[in-house]
Amino acid sequence: MPPIHCARDARCPGGLKRLRKAALLCLALFSLLLAAVPARALDLLRLDAQRSERGVLVNFETRFDLPAGVEDALQRGVALHFLAEAVLMRSRWYWRDKELARAARTWRIAYQPLTFSYKVSQGGLSQTYRSLGEALRALQRFSQWRIADQVSADEDRCYIEFTYRLDTEQLPRPLQIGIGSQPEWTLGVARTIALPD
Repeated sequence: MPPIHCARDARCPGGLKRLRKAALLCLALFSLLLAAVPARALDLLRLDAQRSERGVLVNFETRFDLPAGVEDALQRGVALHFLAEAVLMRSRWYWRDKELARAARTWRIAYQPLTFSYKVSQGGLSQTYRSLGEALRALQRFSQWRIADQVSADEDRCYIEFTYRLDTEQLPRPLQIGIGSQPEWTLGVARTIALPD
């Protein structure tokens, strides 16, 4: 088969166009794959649940560093919110699983430029930390989190759907629009665990 020279050969004027279209398609697919991969991982080091007299309790611990763009926004005065959600479910073979309880907690971290410190707020309480590492450690773990009242012993097919993430819906609206294509703002983890008897 003779070599094809589309630039000189008048018999294949569409060959070069097809090659360009294929190259553009490959480039578009590659960019979509890169956008789907989160820039930094959020590790879930510990997640367990227990039944007690107080109800269903959850303990968790995460570990992560803020990506460069997120940390830069924090240093410029944008407060960040981290959201932990736990949903207690009971599995049913005859119908969709039943939601028994739902609980959520939000932490807010903000940089204080006058004192060069970081303020972490949760509920009505707040604490100030001298470094970003200390402030992040304060919102990366929680113990004895009561997510539901006591669950009866006959409900033995229960499980918990847990998520922990950077809540981008709490960011200022112009910033929400600007970060739509930036994967470094996708910081979160989801896990499902069984509720022990």
